[in-house]
Amino acid sequence: MSTVMKSIQHLTRALACATLGFLLQAPAHARDLVLGFSQLGSESQWRIANTKSIQESAKAAGVQLRFENAEGNPAAQVTAIRAFISQKVDVIALAPGVTTGWDDVLKEAREAGIPVIITDRGIDTHDDGLYATVLGSDFAEEGRRAARWLVRSGTAKAQVRIVELQGTSGSAPAIERKAGFEEVLRTDPRYKVVRSEVANFSKDKGREVMAAILQSEKQVDVVYAHNDDMALGAIEALEAAGRKPGKDVLLISVDATRGAFEAMVQNKLNVTVECNPLIGPQLMDLVKLVKAGKPVPKRVQSREGVFAMDKAASLIGSRKY
Repeated sequence: MSTVMKSIQHLTRALACATLGFLLQAPAHARDLVLGFSQLGSESQWRIANTKSIQESAKAAGVQLRFENAEGNPAAQVTAIRAFISQKVDVIALAPGVTTGWDDVLKEAREAGIPVIITDRGIDTHDDGLYATVLGSDFAEEGRRAARWLVRSGTAKAQVRIVELQGTSGSAPAIERKAGFEEVLRTDPRYKVVRSEVANFSKDKGREVMAAILQSEKQVDVVYAHNDDMALGAIEALEAAGRKPGKDVLLISVDATRGAFEAMVQNKLNVTVECNPLIGPQLMDLVKLVKAGKPVPKRVQSREGVFAMDKAASLIGSRKY
């Protein structure tokens, strides 16, 4: 074998060894961070916008999203969380349908070393170490804002009779929006909630419940609905009964969806208190931080406002949900 050929062989072996060494030392390609998200349902336009925001934000952030919609069934959410644990996802996010009953499954997540972020609604637990943070709204403050607007709107009546349409029983928004509203109204005895009925955050249920209330309550001055969908249903029931919503009966709701703005433009809804569903970008930031083991606030709140009928026409074009 010639000297030239021997030199080529030696060079080839050296290059092969160097390449192998580089491959052995080089880090494996990092997989996408995996987020398991248990959404409570699709009961309202707010919830649909919330889901879309999280799905789009996960894609933009390079986060692999495993999404389960419980369609209002807390037991299905527990099953989904256990599935995420068995799949060894990096982080779990939970939008809880009710406030209680989460301790056991969240303990399982903690034992598996998977951090949990609670979104939209809080939970009741004696062990706040079961979750990293809560991302969402201050529902009690939303109730207070609704009541403050009502009190500031002024009335010459000796008594103002209010019908309250509650969200899902046992849910944080229903409990806290009711409590915040009542807290403010206790300062003025003229305001009285004469009926408070559950309508499950649903437009159809809001229409049905409001129609039934109008059969027995002949004087209704105000309807306070825990979300826009129930308020829109109540508007239809009031119109069917020959009332003029927004004029004969003041309507106050929570969420500030586009549907609410459309009703305000039509002078049928007087005010809506914002509860921002577009929390996807904030959630992805928190997912990356908790996965990296970095500290995060125990409570992260979204920014929200209050929108009255007289401003609706100028603002509706800017609404994203």
